[in-house]
Amino acid sequence: DVENGKPAQYLYFGSKLNAADLQNLTVATNGRMDAYPAYGLNTPAEAALAMRHSDGNLSTALVATGSDVKQEANATVTTIHLKDPVYNIKVDLKYRAYKDVDMIEAWTEINNGEKGTVTLTTFASAMLPIRRGDVWMSHLSGTWAAEAQLSHEKLQPGEFVIRNNDGVRNSHTDHAEVMFSLNGKGQENTGAVIGAALAYSGNYKLKTVTDDTEYHYFFAGINEQNSEYHLKKGETFKTPALALTYSNEGLSGASRNFHKWGRKYVLAHGDQERDILLNSWEGVYFDINQKGMDQMMADIHSMGGELFVMDDGWFGKKYPRKRDNTALGDWVVDTEKLPDGIEGLLRDAKKNGVKFGIWIEPEMVNPKSELFEKHPDWAITLPNRKTYYYRNQLVLDLSNPKVQDFVFGVVDNILTENPEVAYFKWDCNSPITNVYSPYLKNKQGQLYIDHVRGIYNVLKRIKDKYPNVPMMLCSGGGARCDYEALKYYTEFWCSDNTDPIERLFIQWGFSQIFPAKAMCAHVTSWNKKTSVKFRTDVASMCKLGFDLGLKELNADEQTFCQNAVANWTRLKKVILDGDQYRLVSPYDGNHMSVMYAAPNKNKAVLYTYDIHPRFGEKLLPVKLQGLDAKKMYKVKEINLMPNSKSNLAANEKTYSGDYLMKVGINAFTTNQAFSRVIELTAE
Repeated sequence: DVENGKPAQYLYFGSKLNAADLQNLTVATNGRMDAYPAYGLNTPAEAALAMRHSDGNLSTALVATGSDVKQEANATVTTIHLKDPVYNIKVDLKYRAYKDVDMIEAWTEINNGEKGTVTLTTFASAMLPIRRGDVWMSHLSGTWAAEAQLSHEKLQPGEFVIRNNDGVRNSHTDHAEVMFSLNGKGQENTGAVIGAALAYSGNYKLKTVTDDTEYHYFFAGINEQNSEYHLKKGETFKTPALALTYSNEGLSGASRNFHKWGRKYVLAHGDQERDILLNSWEGVYFDINQKGMDQMMADIHSMGGELFVMDDGWFGKKYPRKRDNTALGDWVVDTEKLPDGIEGLLRDAKKNGVKFGIWIEPEMVNPKSELFEKHPDWAITLPNRKTYYYRNQLVLDLSNPKVQDFVFGVVDNILTENPEVAYFKWDCNSPITNVYSPYLKNKQGQLYIDHVRGIYNVLKRIKDKYPNVPMMLCSGGGARCDYEALKYYTEFWCSDNTDPIERLFIQWGFSQIFPAKAMCAHVTSWNKKTSVKFRTDVASMCKLGFDLGLKELNADEQTFCQNAVANWTRLKKVILDGDQYRLVSPYDGNHMSVMYAAPNKNKAVLYTYDIHPRFGEKLLPVKLQGLDAKKMYKVKEINLMPNSKSNLAANEKTYSGDYLMKVGINAFTTNQAFSRVIELTAE
């Protein structure tokens, strides 16, 4: 509700209403409905915006001066214009509403028209009031090798705060994405759910405030801790976007909204296919050599894959990269390991019929490097204090334009000299420590913000010059994955933990927000107590890859992998671009199941996993979702080991979609670490 001279106010957020019903909405009187509350008048209330004006005054008031709507190809952008009646501060609230996916992006643009500098002390992207009731928040947390662990909390009086202070690695611990279930603890396929995801790669803060009114108030944006922003005269500060969705189909329904929006409008190359790759890391670690790389290229080709990626350990001249304590910053080939250089690797890739990709970590520097010896002032590091090292490295100061040029040059030089390089794995293994920018000097409070802006400047330059080169986003595992970063990356590495049992929980968690197309999952040697089949079936529910060589597999396992790759390649349009339905949660018992259905409902793929069943456990049928009730589907178990047959009772039988969704099929077993992949085809 926008009335000139008054604060803009929320009326409603939920399922779409027709034009006639919209006329019946009124502003709630039992809560604070200001769309963007400012600090200074009703000071006990939580504010989305606070500032210190050029004359030192701390108060701000915002009233509407109008609004406009602009049409984009598949969206409308509504702008609500606000202004302080006393100070020359203008605030535009922006809302991009998509016509073909259930998503609204909300952000704010703050302009300083005062004579002097204004200091922003609070600057949320958006606020959303949520009616009190039995409201639960679902959110992700974790640590290295245990990312994206799912929790559900009932909202109670007080504040629930999720924040990050890492600077650049912001999703190892908590995540800037949450779901609000409005009808009790979140259920996968039933109930009203609001989903929110902040598209930002730096420090963030999500806060839900529950006070003596009848609403919860959800704020999301950049974490302002140690980040006061000095807004110069005439300057506009743009906050990151908060993506908001609503679904009456439970958590999975909200997830599908994020997945569709992410694939179509955010994810780099979201409309293109993905290659199955073999990564060298777990096979050889730093022990890179020409012969070994050649063999691994032959391995992935024989499996049916299309891409080989050489990981860490290939660079360094004065300080060769033999461990993680040298050479970061010195992006020249170690010719003792690779006498024919990248050119020789590209030659071998062509011989083996695969594409070639390479690992880089261009945002970081080792103190033991030629770069640091030449440019110590390019690193974020404190003067007059003993330096704290995380993983023997420091973060380069990307607030500095010269450093931005250098980081862009890492990619640009490789591709200029070797244009056939087809893929980058881009790592980021350290948070910001020793917080001080030699470049920013007396504006240290802007380091966290300006650094992230610098990263985006570099990534935009790369995307503009090399729009067709895909990149994987890695950060010591899954420590940087958000929808702003994913504008530049085709996928992200979920976790360094590739134990398939643990990966079930990690992949379940990430799927709350991110599509399978963006989630890299590799078959590795972790947890050899599990079969190669189980490890492969777990990885194949996402973007499939490998991190092991054929020498580790016997003949039957090699044949299985070749067949599994062929099946995944044949079905990847359904898996990566279909609608995901999470059916059985690993958090609720000893089993897990997810499925993907093609948009036309003619094909589906069902995954079932037995994790740690208990003796004598009663096994329930898996009830499917997303099928056409009137269509008939043939059920076929695939990904079987050579010379084995399916013991699935429903195998090769035909059922109606209605039956499969209401009655289901008995797919679980009492076996430890046992999996099935089941293809359903409409007849």
